[in-house]
Amino acid sequence: MDQLQTVEIPITGMDCTECTQHVQKAISGVSGVQKVDVFLSSEKAIVQLNPSVTKMDEIRTAVKNAGYSIASKDEEAKTPNAALTDFSRRMFTAFGLAFGAVIIVVVLGQWLGLLEGLTRLVPFPVGVTLVLLGGAPIFLNVIRAAFNRQIIAHTLMSIGAVAALLVGEWTTAMVVIFFMHIGGYTERLTAEGARRAVKDLTALAPQTARVEKDNEEKEIPVSEVQLNDIVIIRPGEKIPVDGEVIAGHAAVDQSSVTGESMPVEAGIGSQVRGATIVKQGTLKVRTQAVGAQSMFGRVIKMVEEAEAHRADVQQFADKFSAYYLPVVASIAALTFLFTRDPLATAAVLLVACSCTIALATPIAMLATIGSNAKRGVLIKGGKYLEILARADILLIDKTGTLTLGKPVVTDIIVLNAMDERMLLSYAASADRYSEHLFADALRRAANERDVKLSEVTNFESITGMGVRATIDGIRVAVGRPILTDASMPPQAKELEAQGKTVLFVSLNNTLAGLIAASDTLRSEVPEALQDVKRLGIKKIELLTGDNEHTASSLANSLNISYRANLLPEDKIRIVKEYQSLGHIVVMAGDGINDAPALAQADIGIAMKAGSDIAIEAAHITLLREDWMLIPQVITAAKRTMRVVKGNLGFTAAYNIIGLLLAAFGFLPPMLAAALQSIPDLGILGNSARLLKNEK
Repeated sequence: MDQLQTVEIPITGMDCTECTQHVQKAISGVSGVQKVDVFLSSEKAIVQLNPSVTKMDEIRTAVKNAGYSIASKDEEAKTPNAALTDFSRRMFTAFGLAFGAVIIVVVLGQWLGLLEGLTRLVPFPVGVTLVLLGGAPIFLNVIRAAFNRQIIAHTLMSIGAVAALLVGEWTTAMVVIFFMHIGGYTERLTAEGARRAVKDLTALAPQTARVEKDNEEKEIPVSEVQLNDIVIIRPGEKIPVDGEVIAGHAAVDQSSVTGESMPVEAGIGSQVRGATIVKQGTLKVRTQAVGAQSMFGRVIKMVEEAEAHRADVQQFADKFSAYYLPVVASIAALTFLFTRDPLATAAVLLVACSCTIALATPIAMLATIGSNAKRGVLIKGGKYLEILARADILLIDKTGTLTLGKPVVTDIIVLNAMDERMLLSYAASADRYSEHLFADALRRAANERDVKLSEVTNFESITGMGVRATIDGIRVAVGRPILTDASMPPQAKELEAQGKTVLFVSLNNTLAGLIAASDTLRSEVPEALQDVKRLGIKKIELLTGDNEHTASSLANSLNISYRANLLPEDKIRIVKEYQSLGHIVVMAGDGINDAPALAQADIGIAMKAGSDIAIEAAHITLLREDWMLIPQVITAAKRTMRVVKGNLGFTAAYNIIGLLLAAFGFLPPMLAAALQSIPDLGILGNSARLLKNEK
């Protein structure tokens, strides 16, 4: 069986989700294509195909026949810049003024009878020729769509223009063509507004890298950098790759990736990320990941593909758009049947705004997803914004989530003849290959006390319980009491009463001692939890594998409920328990040992993005370990849904009023065509508020 291949194809000419559906349908019909996802925000299609069957020319032809095109390499390489953004703003202002002026001219011209004089001066065949020449690109797209059994927004307007010609109103048809072009421009402008945040994020990626080879420095495109290449970054330059610092020391501004305002220190052995900026000092970095494989590359990819996870309200809008045009055509037919007025019928066709309905939701969703990505919050799709806006339960992991995740050994209690150093040596050696945070605390404590670690055999890590290993023939167990088959000594109860986590250390199934460790609560957590409660979260509950005393001490200090002594599967059970009662559950965890619970929750928020596990398991990932981002993203979700509902409400009201006025003859075709683009501008203006970063 031939192996499938995934390719990215840049598409130009898409203005709304209706366009993406047309492109998706066209590419899906090509032989050998297995799956197609088309994205408005990044203007591309991701196609899974059989390379031995599918030919690129066939895909190109299919896209062209649908009325769109595949971008060339030069077009694909273009990136936005500040000057272009300023130019777009000036163009938008100029367009608004020109648009208003044209409407006044059209209305006054018709009212004063000036257009009738123009009709008498210009022969009708010449007028028809002007209409056909001006509308040729649009008419061709409509005909092409008809052959593909598609009705597009311009289909109805084209019928309206033809209807005006049939009754001898070539000036009306010409004005309609003019506003069809204007409407296309406003739709492109609106779609570009949705793409702006994504393109601004993409533009942060460096394009070149200074690579050291054979004791010489050479500047090359980032795409040509290889793994293990040595890259040199000087003050003020962007780090082009993910890698390890092998020489130098510098302050690195990570705000472009994590949103963190303060630079961090980087020296030999530090890990640095692409698209961050060296503020002071010079670094030599050994490349570990570049391009799409880097952290920044994965961030861009996730943001670009976020629209694949469409909200229910967006899916409703898409389905509504599919039925809307036939409904409008039916209203137009009924208008003609009852009024016998071709101009009123044409006005009905001209005033309909189907693309606006399709744009009402995605432009707001994409704006929020893009702007939050620049603040260090990755949202996988509009679907999760909609769910988060309705959430009422927040479940929280403790270690690494509420706390800093760097516990410190505070007490070592020996229960037999050995000394503290030997007990610590056994415990730290048994845990030397474990990734648990308390294992790291044991290793750090051993290093600080110059305690040497021994080699182990038969290492076994038991999730949520601890570890077992053999050291010099002695079977060592470190972890919870149940793992060591030990009863609870009074010293352990005293330590737990102090809010500390107690590790039991047994040698050959005999309890040898206790090691206590404690973690530090993140300073911003109390304020963040208060904000979360104000935002409508009815219950906050701590879920931890720690003992009852440790859990109660922390939970009581935060005025939240808790459940202790939990295994990973217990957390999943609790999530399901709340979901079965009809609650919308948010789970916040560190993205590694909490991955199953994060995936089960309605919304999983990973507090750490140091691994692929965090990004894959969670629906929202925080690139910066700052609890204040959680109430901020909940606020953004609620605000986005308000904007979406405003967009849909405005569009629905506008279309209903417009259709009624047109059907009853109160809206002449010229004015109907002129007013058709106003909803686009309204949605753009309303949704643009979401591009602003909230502090």
